[in-house]
Order: sequence, then C-alpha cells, then structure tokens
Amino acid sequence: SWSSVHRMGVPFSRRRVPRRRPLLRVLSMGHFSSARDFDGFYRSHYPSVTRLAYSLCGSMTVAEELAQEAFVAAHDRWPRISAFDRPDLWVRRVVINRSISHRRRQATERGALHRLEGRQQPDSEPVLADEDVWAAMRELSSRQAEVLALVYVEDQPIAEVAAILGLGEETVRTHLKRGRAALAAKLSGHHAGVAP
Repeated sequence: SWSSVHRMGVPFSRRRVPRRRPLLRVLSMGHFSSARDFDGFYRSHYPSVTRLAYSLCGSMTVAEELAQEAFVAAHDRWPRISAFDRPDLWVRRVVINRSISHRRRQATERGALHRLEGRQQPDSEPVLADEDVWAAMRELSSRQAEVLALVYVEDQPIAEVAAILGLGEETVRTHLKRGRAALAAKLSGHHAGVAP
C-alpha cells in the first residue's frame, strides 16, 4: 500500500505508481451492457423522435438538434432512465419541452426581426408537399400540436400520449378533438384563400 511504501523510506522516484487502465477498457467493464442497451435504444427510437420534433418545429435541422439533445440528456441519466418501463416516453417528453422552448425563442426572434427590419427573415428549409399541414399545425396551441403530433405522426395510443404529456386521457381526447377541428378550419381557410 502507499502508506507502507512511504513508511519504509523508499524514495519517491522508486515508488510504484498504479497504472491507469485505458478509458475504453474502464468504460466497458461493468457498463458494457448498459452502453450496448443505450446504443440499441438510440438506434430504434431516433427516427421517430426526430419525426416528432419535426412535426412540432417545422425544421429538419432543428428537429435533429432537438432529438440529439434529448438523447444526450437520456444518455447522461441512462442508469436511472433505463429502469423505466418505457424510456422512450421520457425522451419524447424532453423533445416536446425543448420544441416548446424553441417555438417561444423563435417567436421572440421573429418579433424582434420584424420590429428591426420591418420584414421576416426567409426560411431556408425546403418546402415539402404537405407543408401547408405542418404550417397550420404549428399555428395551433402548443398542447394541441403536441397531441396531434403524438397521435398522427408518432401513432401513439391515447394512453401513451397521456403518459408522455402528463395529462389525463380525457384531457388528451379533448385536445385531440379541438386540435383536429382547428386544423381543419385553418386548412380550409388557407385553401379558400388560394386562387385556383
């Protein structure tokens, strides 16, 4: 031990310094299955989580960022999160929270740009065939957009949506019904305003 070596009067230069194991070997010891589990979890859920983020923010670049941030947060807490019955629900909740923050920040930035420049900054994202639907969906209340995205983009059952959002199932059904009606009204209004 270190104390016995020191007491025997062995000069410092001759003391045996414990060798450090390579970092990869240390990570693989005792944590290999956990790392492998996370890797499989990430690979199986990343595409659907990214689609959810895109449906809420409208930008594939931002959606990928939000999804990656959510998975990094999950990785940092993996020992705790992996014990959940459905860790993917936790990741989806993180994506929803971050997309809400992104939408708020974006609205603030647009308002500031509008005041400063008198015009909005053009969007550099490619226009998709169903961009009208996504644009109308992003005009809904945050909660309605979240419920619609989870039900129609993620194909989640009502019970899972309720668990992800921390709401009762009846509340989810109400948001779904109102969100569909609002979306239909926005889309019919948009198409009515477009000349054939």
